[in-house]
Amino acid sequence: GMTSELERELAQHLHKLSVEIGPRPGGSPANHAAIAYIARAMREAGLAVEEQRFDCPDWAELGTHLELDGREWLAGANAYSPPCDVTAPLVPAATIAELARADLAGRIGVLYGDLTREPLSAKSWFLKSERDDQIINLLESKRPAALITVLGRDGLLPRLIEDAEFVIPSATVPPEVGLALLSRAGSAGRLRIQTRSEAGWSANVVGRRAGAGKIVLCAHFDTKIDTPGGLDNAGGVAILLALASRLRSERALELVAFANEEYLPIGDDEYLRRMGEEGLREVTACINFDGAGGALSANSITAIAAPEALERRVRELAAAYHGVVWAEPWPESNHSTFSFRGIPAIPFTSVGRTDIAHLRNDTVEMVSVSRLAEVVALTQEVVAAL
Repeated sequence: GMTSELERELAQHLHKLSVEIGPRPGGSPANHAAIAYIARAMREAGLAVEEQRFDCPDWAELGTHLELDGREWLAGANAYSPPCDVTAPLVPAATIAELARADLAGRIGVLYGDLTREPLSAKSWFLKSERDDQIINLLESKRPAALITVLGRDGLLPRLIEDAEFVIPSATVPPEVGLALLSRAGSAGRLRIQTRSEAGWSANVVGRRAGAGKIVLCAHFDTKIDTPGGLDNAGGVAILLALASRLRSERALELVAFANEEYLPIGDDEYLRRMGEEGLREVTACINFDGAGGALSANSITAIAAPEALERRVRELAAAYHGVVWAEPWPESNHSTFSFRGIPAIPFTSVGRTDIAHLRNDTVEMVSVSRLAEVVALTQEVVAAL
């Protein structure tokens, strides 16, 4: 019946984005293929489509080689790293205090421990912490020839630096390579990074249906450089596209597939530039899908910057869905563009198995089509309530 048809459609979108197209970071040919696919699906659903193009770097890793004691070790270039071919002594640092004392000039800094417990914020990121600033300033002032960042846990190489404005060449290595580097501190290693970087573009895809008082539904379609992005966020885009043909509302609807949620410059900035503060005042609510539908997770929903009555209504609707839990408000996605300006935001994601985000094992198998369908159904009720 209806559900199987919905699930078939969701599975098709999911497969197209995360299997056929695959990793789709801003600026890449795969990113452009995703834009074309989403725009076509929105047009087929009867929406008026606008592509909001903006400039962003098109960067690709061509090869990364780390040599130590005459053998090669696994390493991956950090996103947007410039190329290099450096042979120099290895100087380790695990804390900000150790980094402050280290002599890195012309050497290869090996960062681990407290310094790599999470990815370093991009220099222009508005949620950047003082701690990130401190680390970035120390690294830039010490002029290392290159950096190696060591992952603290096993995983398929999430890159720990990802900023086109950060110009020190750098690569990430898994824990066992980190151990080998630390045991040879002071001796020379060779790091060769080959990358390609040129001017590129991406685009938000906005589908609109006329009416009064606008509801925005959104999901970002880009990924980190080397993840197929099944859960983050092909699933969210599949939900958005399934809703495109199913939502009936008196309200104006705007479905936004956001570009560049993962890397700067963010697609939200281009959306805001075109929308203007005037246009933003017409938005009555934003519903965002980012990481919803995990196969080893439960769906979650929350409300941010919402009037009490609206939050109560959304909680009531969600309570009827036994696979959905209420979550604490969280800022790390496109809905913050709205909630930070006082517009009620209702974001969906997954709780439970979230440690695959940004990894190569975020494959299509990590997404449950029936859990995506659950979000589609609940969203239809939420939109009707709005």
